[in-house]
This record gives sequence, structure tokens and C-alpha cells, in this order.
Amino acid sequence: MKLSYVYILECADGTYYTGVTSNLTKRLFRHETGFYPTCYTVTRRPVSLVFYAEFTNICIAIEKEKQIKKWSKAKKKALINGDFDALPNLAKKDFGK
Repeated sequence: MKLSYVYILECADGTYYTGVTSNLTKRLFRHETGFYPTCYTVTRRPVSLVFYAEFTNICIAIEKEKQIKKWSKAKKKALINGDFDALPNLAKKDFGK
């Protein structure tokens, strides 16, 4: 059974990068070394791994990655901190404005 990972990196500028991979160690090394010159993280190094989740189905991992990428920074931070009860109440859109 091959595992896939959804991961979140915190960049030096305080932003988050969400990705999916089948080899987390190799992918993290590539982010840290700027292996992909057009990647979001290349100009925001150093990066640190702040969250990852394992999946046995790559299709579900990709679906979750796409979902997390749409989340607000506050919602991503709640996920990173394990504050799962807060997730439903943290919407990307601020309807109060």
C-alpha cells in the first residue's frame, strides 16, 4: 500500500503552502533547496513543515489538498494547531464586511 501525504509548509514570510506528494521527505528537501525554480516557496525560504496527513488513496489526498488550498489562513492555522472544533466556523469569506 503506497501512502500519499497532504502537507502544509510555513514560509519565511508567514504564508502557508499546501501540497500533495507520495514522498514527503524528498518533497520537503526539494522545497528547502529550491529544486523547482517557479514554485511558490522558492522565494519564501526557509520553509518548515507544520502539518501533514497520510492517505492510502491518492485521489482523496488530491481532493483534500485542493480543499485546504481554498481555506483562509485562520482555518489552516486551526488545522495546524489541531483545533478541529474551530474548523467549521472558520470560513474564507468574511460576510461582516
